[in-house]
Amino acid sequence: MSESTRAKAFLEQLADGTAALYQLSVTLGFKPLSFGEGTAAFVMDTDPVRHGNVMGTLHGGVLATLADSAMGFAFATTLASDESFATLEMKISFLRPVWRSTLTAAATVVQRGKTTGLVECRVTDERDRLIAHATSTCLVLRGSQAQGRGLGDGTSA
Repeated sequence: MSESTRAKAFLEQLADGTAALYQLSVTLGFKPLSFGEGTAAFVMDTDPVRHGNVMGTLHGGVLATLADSAMGFAFATTLASDESFATLEMKISFLRPVWRSTLTAAATVVQRGKTTGLVECRVTDERDRLIAHATSTCLVLRGSQAQGRGLGDGTSA
């Protein structure tokens, strides 16, 4: 099975629940919603007791992790069989506070070049209000740099 086929199969298994979610998503409580070519979405129910900061609102690191996961999976859908990637830079703007809510992080690849790519993510609540906006610059890895870094390689401990 080619790496590309394996990656797509892993995404499909995550989406339909036949592959185990990676531990960070289980710990924080978010799960995959959908995957497409250059897109990915995750959903999360927030709880101020579990995810809150000292001011009682959702901790920014939780929002950043949710957005980073969606952007990483969106970029991964564009990879060829001999490619992997690393995040070079990520920026997030927090636009409204969150307490108890259902959030959706929807990421889209804006630009996919031979060496780098740009991904953006909109995190919205159940009323479709923009909670946060994030961008990520990704570096495409090939050959020995990509070995052992395929989608799903980190799921077994």
